[in-house]
Amino acid sequence: MEYVQERVTTLHDLGDAAPSAPTDRAAVVVPMTEREYAGLAAERVLSELEALNPARVVVPLRASAERVPAFREWLDGFDLTLEVLWCDGPRVADLLAEAGISGERGKGRDVWLALGRALDEEFVVLHDADTTSYSRRYVQRLLFPLAHDFSFSKGYYARVENDRLYGRLFRLFYAPLVRALRDAHDEPLLEFLGAFRYALAGEFAATSDVVASLRVQPTWGLEVGTLADAFEAVGFDGAAQVDLGSYEHDHRAVSGPTGLSDMSRSVGAALLRAVEERGVDPAYDTLPARYRETAASFIRSYATDAAFNGLEFDRAGERDQVETYADAIAPPGDDDRLPAWSETDLTPAEVAAAARADADDVDVDVDD
Repeated sequence: MEYVQERVTTLHDLGDAAPSAPTDRAAVVVPMTEREYAGLAAERVLSELEALNPARVVVPLRASAERVPAFREWLDGFDLTLEVLWCDGPRVADLLAEAGISGERGKGRDVWLALGRALDEEFVVLHDADTTSYSRRYVQRLLFPLAHDFSFSKGYYARVENDRLYGRLFRLFYAPLVRALRDAHDEPLLEFLGAFRYALAGEFAATSDVVASLRVQPTWGLEVGTLADAFEAVGFDGAAQVDLGSYEHDHRAVSGPTGLSDMSRSVGAALLRAVEERGVDPAYDTLPARYRETAASFIRSYATDAAFNGLEFDRAGERDQVETYADAIAPPGDDDRLPAWSETDLTPAEVAAAARADADDVDVDVDD
């Protein structure tokens, strides 16, 4: 049974851990899109949260106007203190524009809006709604370190499903890119980013003051940007990672508008911007080659691990993905991060009022 510590404190599941945790002082943020409506995975997530009974649940919703009334009605059926925050209405858009907050819309922007609403509670937990293996223990495990002198915790788990290894963006892009940068630069942030066993996991918990300091990436760089800001806020000693055990959810294609290749560009930009801010020069002329060389060694290791466990492994397919991801290694471009809630004049209450009015208008239109 594995119990090795990393550079950040690592809490292991050594026997179906269900630790006592301050769920009554926590808000749980669960972003949803139209595809989650009445789905089996989302139903399981919300039913498990009912049994857990956290202080609040905030659902930032990305959906077309015509789907909002049914979504609200469905969510009202759960015995939870739950707020639906429709992120796509005109009042919300106008409010953000007036505050000078514009740019690309994505999951990160929706999460940022909801994190503001969650700040009334002492602790905040974030996780997705597409997890078919979801357990209320995920929330308990993520919150446990926060009751024991830590300020930030990150979930990790093995992505092994259908007799093969998943977690491809982490295994084949993030991890070898961080390793290539660490081999060339003695920068504590890179050690921090490399210490997390599944840095691209979407599940984390933090104290409300840490959440208020996060400059959230508006799209798929959310997880990397969160880790970089957590390092600035709490450092090695204030962070922990927690074993969530069994974990299964949707998989993405490599290509396409929401595929792994698009995600790699956002993840790469967030990572490279973070290290540049720490004074690291990534040496972009040589970094892609160094990344490819490092990724090749990772593929060899994963192939051996897969064979050891009798899993399928497509070595040629993994090499092709590395070539695709190498195209994402470039200067990060303009900084489009959303402001920390502690540094903006916009208030979460204003966002909530605008989102509620937008959703109420849609309800009236449907009734008419």
